[in-house]
Amino acid sequence: MMGAVATPSVPVTGSDVERRREQRSWYWYDWANSAYFATTVAVLYFPYLTVVAKRAACPGQDTDLACHTDLHVLGIPVAPGSLALYGTTTATLLSAVLLPIVGALADRIGRKRTLMAGFAWVGATAAAAMVLVGGGNWQLGVALQMLSALAAASSLVVYDAILCEIATPDERDRVSSRGWAFGYLGGGLLLALNLALVTAHSAVGLSTEWAVRISLLSAGVWWGLFTFIPYRGLRDRPQPVRDDGRSGPAEVVRQSFAQLAQTLRHLRGYPQTMLFLLAYLFYSDGIQTVIYAASIFGSEQLGLSSQELIAAILLVQFVAFAGALAFGRMAASVGAWRTVLSSLVLWCVVVGLGYVLPAKRFALFLLLACLIGLVLGGSQALSRSLFSQLIPYGREAEYFSLYQACERGTSWLGTLMFGLVFQLTDNYRYAIATLVVFFVIGGTLLFRVDVARGAREAGNAVPTVV
Repeated sequence: MMGAVATPSVPVTGSDVERRREQRSWYWYDWANSAYFATTVAVLYFPYLTVVAKRAACPGQDTDLACHTDLHVLGIPVAPGSLALYGTTTATLLSAVLLPIVGALADRIGRKRTLMAGFAWVGATAAAAMVLVGGGNWQLGVALQMLSALAAASSLVVYDAILCEIATPDERDRVSSRGWAFGYLGGGLLLALNLALVTAHSAVGLSTEWAVRISLLSAGVWWGLFTFIPYRGLRDRPQPVRDDGRSGPAEVVRQSFAQLAQTLRHLRGYPQTMLFLLAYLFYSDGIQTVIYAASIFGSEQLGLSSQELIAAILLVQFVAFAGALAFGRMAASVGAWRTVLSSLVLWCVVVGLGYVLPAKRFALFLLLACLIGLVLGGSQALSRSLFSQLIPYGREAEYFSLYQACERGTSWLGTLMFGLVFQLTDNYRYAIATLVVFFVIGGTLLFRVDVARGAREAGNAVPTVV
């Protein structure tokens, strides 16, 4: 889609040299937080917290065996094997409520760099403190899991909003893609080092448990230390004044709630923005479910070993680095809208190939992992930059909080469908095949989004190619 260039209303200040310097600093936060998501969230913490929960529920029993005694959380019986999943579900629902308030607050106080770093350091501290979770202390484990998840999500709301301040509309696809690529590279690097430690733990005199705990510590420290680079390299910018002159802490919070309520009321004035959010709700849910379901599909349906699955996870990380850059270049030629639509077609291909993939064919599974990595980085990075074109000036963090809340508040739909289909059919192939519905619905809605019109409605410049 091509559109006439409008006068930009978002002041991207500074010379080209200064702007590119800030962009390079901004990339480092993807590098910083991706270590936590790759090492802690995607690979190590869920299995480890399950072991801790089993110890508490079934003391003295081998944790490799099933534990049929429930824990009790606020009087509710919880199976040890479900504890980590319920912790994630609770954090997801809380974030769907919290993130819009965080976004409104960020737009109100105008210190996005400082707020992003503050949330990051809270999350990094909680992630590093996971090294203290041992024995049967599952309560500390769940508390740190939820705190780190909420802090990470809050920091990403502000981080995404900064994109609008440091990149012009024509630069955002490139900048967003490079950020995602850099993040996958950093996350993959630390994950490789940590998996080497866990695999060769006896050679360095560690038990498996302590190798895992040290790896969790390293992810938190990595996240916290590398956050200093964007904190020092970015700068805070003043925001449009939308208050009555009172600026106390309580008044800022009150105004943040009022601003959020006003945005939700007037979001209907930006129909293309609403349509994009609805499209993103569906296809993002499909992407997240493929990521969550890949390991259980590989182990239970395809009969692959844990070592083979770990190798595939590492491959996805590094291929996603190249995929994000490649899709960014494609967007420069044909536009982010067409590129994201193309990626959704490829996601349908991924689901179809997964359905027919024969069991115990590791080489074919690696090829599928390569395709997942290729489209994963590109579809996520360009969705972020595409949405940035549809946000009214002065509400960047608030609108990105809605973007994040759409993802987190509904990311249970795909996993619910996956679980229900498996329960009814006892076949993971049928379950994985149903996920194509999310990509078809999301793609159909995205096809109807007029990005040029949406940018003009929001008062933004229309990119040369959208």
